[in-house]
Amino acid sequence: MPQQPYSVEQVANLLGLHVKTVRNYVRDGRLKAVRIGKQYRIAREDLETFMGHPAEPSVTETARRHVEASSIVQIDAIAPDEMTTLGNMLMAAAASRSPADRPLRVETVYDEERASLKIIIVGGVADTAEVFRLVTTLVEEPA
Repeated sequence: MPQQPYSVEQVANLLGLHVKTVRNYVRDGRLKAVRIGKQYRIAREDLETFMGHPAEPSVTETARRHVEASSIVQIDAIAPDEMTTLGNMLMAAAASRSPADRPLRVETVYDEERASLKIIIVGGVADTAEVFRLVTTLVEEPA
């Protein structure tokens, strides 16, 4: 029996994001959804694809072990200029990787009203740990 599709609110809770952010992802086409009346519904497979999980792995992917991490880092009390600088550095670091490397996806979402930045990271465990180290280095103030 197929699972019922998720509401925008459910996806926001699952990902730790604001409902408006999820709606923007849907409107931008980054997250596939179906509009039913005035509400969007997101299929489980589409949510998994959005999070970087293949919906149906190929035979070669199932033959070897694959370990991946999906993480959200939240930074509060960050000014827009700091957010822009940090976001650009993280995007550049992710884009500068070799084509032979495993995929690494880094996205940022800034809530100006709350001065809060969310960094969404999807990739291999070691690559995700490197992004964590980079964020720590760039964000932490010297003691």
